[in-house]
Amino acid sequence: MSKNDSTMSNGKAWALILGSSSGFGGATAIELSRLGINIFGVHFDRAATMPQVNEIIEKIKKNKVNVVFFNINAADEKSRGKAIEQIKKTMGQEEGSYVKVLMHSLAFGSLGPFFGKNAADSLTQKQVEMTLDVMANSLVYWAQAVFFAGLFKRGSRVFAMTSSGGHTVLPNYGAVSASKAALESHIRQIAMELGPYGVTANSIMAGVTDTPALRKIPNSKQMLSIAVRKNPSGRPTKPEDVARAIALLCDDRATFISGNLIGVDGGEDIVSYIGQLSPNDLGDGSI
Repeated sequence: MSKNDSTMSNGKAWALILGSSSGFGGATAIELSRLGINIFGVHFDRAATMPQVNEIIEKIKKNKVNVVFFNINAADEKSRGKAIEQIKKTMGQEEGSYVKVLMHSLAFGSLGPFFGKNAADSLTQKQVEMTLDVMANSLVYWAQAVFFAGLFKRGSRVFAMTSSGGHTVLPNYGAVSASKAALESHIRQIAMELGPYGVTANSIMAGVTDTPALRKIPNSKQMLSIAVRKNPSGRPTKPEDVARAIALLCDDRATFISGNLIGVDGGEDIVSYIGQLSPNDLGDGSI
């Protein structure tokens, strides 16, 4: 890729979405396909959840675009290399194709305390390093792979899904919180280094959203209930809210928005006080 490449929106646009089988990644894949953007999806699913993956693929196909999903470990170097080679081969079938969007929405990490009742109840070095590698560092490696394969062009976008966990703490959330903070830092660095090539990079901070990743967090129902009370809109964030925001930022008029932490939460994060909570407020977490 050349810094002097002035192409912005010519050619055939593709989105490469890491974590495409559910939640934010799945919703964004569907939304971008409505814009005529072809979809490469990277996910890691077993047979039990493949029906959900196939449903997303079918929704994308209905928008008359090409779609290729890779069921691989996105943090594995060899798997990433093979996927990039296949992506290059697929895109090479039509001259001018490029990666318009690289989205990082991987949510796989270890939950637990740094300091449990004993060492056996505490996160290990391997668990902490795995969490940061999957949920943060993998963004850098995929962005590098796309860049050195010459698949970015001026007007390409990089997005990373973060949360208020990047600047706040929760019980058992230490490793994930650290990964979100690192992910935001990586986005800032990518924005600076790829800026001369006309590529923008932004972190998208969603509000508390009912996704498979959230449900793995203890007391997630209570978190959703509290989020509804905090949110000025009176409801939690939905994956489709985030998908539409990303689609908006893909507009050619958004080429000077880069290096930012952009909240898509209806104002949830700015509200810090919701009155005195009673035990009944938390209840069973129903909304």
